[in-house]
Amino acid sequence: MARTIDRLMRVLLFSSLLCLAPVQQAAAREAPEIEKRIATLGPGQFIWEPEGAEAGQVEIVISLGLQKAYIFRSGTLIGASTISSGRPGYESPIGRFEILQKKKMHRSNRYEAAPMPYMQRLNWYGVALHAGQVPGHPASHGCIRLPAEFARKLFEVTQLGSFVFVAEGEINSPKEALDLARANALAPVPRDRTPGGAQS
Repeated sequence: MARTIDRLMRVLLFSSLLCLAPVQQAAAREAPEIEKRIATLGPGQFIWEPEGAEAGQVEIVISLGLQKAYIFRSGTLIGASTISSGRPGYESPIGRFEILQKKKMHRSNRYEAAPMPYMQRLNWYGVALHAGQVPGHPASHGCIRLPAEFARKLFEVTQLGSFVFVAEGEINSPKEALDLARANALAPVPRDRTPGGAQS
């Protein structure tokens, strides 16, 4: 009887391992697959796949070195996009930000009322996330330009106070981006990046 039970337990254990193997293999394939897709995004292209991510806080990580953005919700990647940051002489500021203001249609106070659709303000000196041309290189006056449809989708999931981190260097994977976000989650926010900061 004991031998029969022991044999049955071994069969059940082996069967469970066989069931787990495809899941583990799929998980192992998933990370390289999304990394490959992000790496091959061309100017103005993006990925948006929020399905399966739990409701919760949105975190945005910008890589100026790669001209890419990574978007997380509750720690799960829900989107990635090409961007266009500030050109030479108008470099985008780096560090931790919080979204201070949101407007579906905003016009620049500094640059001849230039349109800034789906504007999400990062500081009070005119820097924001917004829809605009994304030519594949830095081309803005300091803002982070996003493809129009991506900007709209991002606008819909963020809230005032949502976390944004802008890194100067290259961020080569979603894991690296999320690790960077978590490492800087409590970094101090300069006065121009707070609701009561200097305004322009």
